[in-house]
Amino acid sequence: MRQNGNDRPTLFLDGEEVAFTPGETLFEVAERHGKEIPTLCYDPRLEPFGGCRLCIVELEGARNPVASCTTRAEPGMRVTTRSGRLEMHRRVLLEMVASENRDIDVDPLSGYASQEMATLVDRYEARTGRFQGRRSGTSRHDDPNPFISRDYENCISCYRCVRVCAEQEGDYAISVMNRGFETQITTEFAGHLRDSACTFCGQCIHTCPTGALGDLKALRNAEVPGETQKTRTICPYCGVGCSVDILTRGDTIVGIHPAMDGPANEGALCVKGQFAFDFVQHPDRLKTPFVRDESGALRPATWDEALDRAAEGLSAVVEKHGRHSLYAVASGRAPNEAAYLMQKFVRAGLGTNYIDNCSRA
Repeated sequence: MRQNGNDRPTLFLDGEEVAFTPGETLFEVAERHGKEIPTLCYDPRLEPFGGCRLCIVELEGARNPVASCTTRAEPGMRVTTRSGRLEMHRRVLLEMVASENRDIDVDPLSGYASQEMATLVDRYEARTGRFQGRRSGTSRHDDPNPFISRDYENCISCYRCVRVCAEQEGDYAISVMNRGFETQITTEFAGHLRDSACTFCGQCIHTCPTGALGDLKALRNAEVPGETQKTRTICPYCGVGCSVDILTRGDTIVGIHPAMDGPANEGALCVKGQFAFDFVQHPDRLKTPFVRDESGALRPATWDEALDRAAEGLSAVVEKHGRHSLYAVASGRAPNEAAYLMQKFVRAGLGTNYIDNCSRA
């Protein structure tokens, strides 16, 4: 076994001796050393699949190129990641893949990975159209769900959506039917998503490299003017602390991307974190507090007035009935900071320990 000074095995990558950790694939080793190997079926969160064959590399002693995403690194291997033969192979593959799709260019609002195929097609100058013919995939524009576009005429059968649904979410809502040119992404009994085990987490959207599965709510904002900006923040819906990238154009939120490097979620979100962003700009959203006047009708008020009114009401109850007459129930989904402030307010502010939360499930 060939090893370096740190007792790690080594191999030769494009002529350079590099160390690797046992169990790593050639793709992982190459990526760690800054080698750009194209792929369409690879997602680092999923088990390697080796379906698209774009990540092939030349391995000394092997009869044919091997898929780097499924080939484990072994000591002494001599690997070539780029050559004229490999680049021609990749270009032809991309031409063939693109020939079956209705669209190569899709709106970036479709999803996190939606530009991957278009980027590779342009990099390899594969917009030749020489293999143009019958298109595969039948879109499900009849699906009435409000969240996910099922535009399978842009599907390349990379199965990333199927695998992320099974391996990451555990729903198994998406599957594959038929074989060869008739291969189709589907649900059980070829029905609608809302009738399947789908939880509308959106992970299938954001792993799709072609926009075949798209974010319908974000795409409705495609005509909003301005350049799309990303702002990293934390989802406010519960206490898990999922990291998200808010997509904005000007002052308008146009979509949400999960943070693939988010420490709490690693690219996963729930249906609320992914799709429930339009309340921010909803025309019915209250922009000012309301208090009741002498007749009992609600009227707009300042925050100071509203807070003073609430404080007066609580103080009056304590004065009349005693501090133990008040009882607080906090949300079990509140962030830690909010839970701390709630108990501090009740214990220090109201002088009682009567506080509980709604976590009973």
